[in-house]
Amino acid sequence: MASRLPVLFEDVAIAATRIRGGVVRTPMTHSHWLSQLCGCDVFLKHEQYQFTGSFKERGARNALLSLSEEKRGKGVVAASAGNHALALSWHGKQLGIPVSVLMPTVAPLAKRDKCAKFDANIVVHGANIGEAKAFAETNAPFTDMTYINGYDDPEIIAGAGTMGLELVDQAPDADAFDYIMVPCGGAGLLAGVALASKTLRPGTRVIGVEPRNCASFTAALAAGEPVAAETTSTIADGLAVPVVGSNAFEVARAHTDDVCIVEESDVALAVLRLLENEKLVVEGGGATGLAAILPGGPMHAAVQGKRVAVPLCGGNIDITTLGRIIDRGLAADCRLVRFVAEVSDRAGGIAQLTDILRDNGASVKDIFHERAWLQSAVDRVQIKVIVECSGTEHSLAVRQAMLDADVSLLVWGKTVYDSNGLTTELMSATGGPAQPAPFE
Repeated sequence: MASRLPVLFEDVAIAATRIRGGVVRTPMTHSHWLSQLCGCDVFLKHEQYQFTGSFKERGARNALLSLSEEKRGKGVVAASAGNHALALSWHGKQLGIPVSVLMPTVAPLAKRDKCAKFDANIVVHGANIGEAKAFAETNAPFTDMTYINGYDDPEIIAGAGTMGLELVDQAPDADAFDYIMVPCGGAGLLAGVALASKTLRPGTRVIGVEPRNCASFTAALAAGEPVAAETTSTIADGLAVPVVGSNAFEVARAHTDDVCIVEESDVALAVLRLLENEKLVVEGGGATGLAAILPGGPMHAAVQGKRVAVPLCGGNIDITTLGRIIDRGLAADCRLVRFVAEVSDRAGGIAQLTDILRDNGASVKDIFHERAWLQSAVDRVQIKVIVECSGTEHSLAVRQAMLDADVSLLVWGKTVYDSNGLTTELMSATGGPAQPAPFE
């Protein structure tokens, strides 16, 4: 006989009643432009419209309202660098429950300040969430408080599942979605949405989407239990949870149809597409579901002609980070191209090259000269140039025009040219070398 799962559909139904009126029932909109781009009907679920900017409010409010009067009086504590901290702080203030938040030193200052404005007790400790959590669990006065895990507590998972109920209810013409693409970090959202939607619409395929740099649910599935996944910095920083929650894993494994992994360039492109086509600011983790179905994404072929729901899970992104992601998205889209060429170092040497760029509609964004490490003739210079193009076809046309004019190209995007005209491809996914392009 199968063991009882930590969270059942009835828990999601109870959570929906409990949090009604306290969180936003977020809208669902059909995207004409993204549908055209992805080859399927794309419906966006706007969780970034919650007051604190993410779906985390659903679980936070449900968890707080589940507490006994005694536990409410003692307060709650959580370790978080962002959205969970904001949601818990806001709803704790609304419900009169003291909230303490342990934030690692890497937590953005803007999010610390917002939590403080919600009257939360902010304690900065540790280099990461794990260290902050360990401190909360072993030091007074936090040991007397109720610890609320942002992705693994049953009440958190049930609260997240209320989004799944809304997805079913908001499907157009009372029809079911063919796919729901759910970003996955600690697997709490995936578990809740999969449980709710598969219970009501078993024909809908629920797909978990993880960033390549922190594929913890994929690692857990391979091991049969939560294990530490290899983790590096990712644009989808809200999904950077090295080990999925044990409760979340059991529920998600039972109800999720599949999981896929997206590259950093896919995520950057998704953020860029939402900004350009929908005029929406969405954080990397929140845009990961869309990344999976864009051209080149792992689910693009599978969703052709289907109805696809894409939850936009959060919009809390620092402006400086947004600027970097936009640049990476433009590079992945071949609208920013970096190349290295060798030209004459005499007067007018660069003019031939810039004339070609002008005649072919490319705009120079940046240019850098290198003379000291050049091993060829002393009257030659290498220049590294970043140009703006309209896309892949345009950038290839500009490159061909330069080759036709016998410009000595050394590097173009990911392609490196040797002295014999042979080429090798670099591994960077963002349209250029991971390190500064080699000179000679």
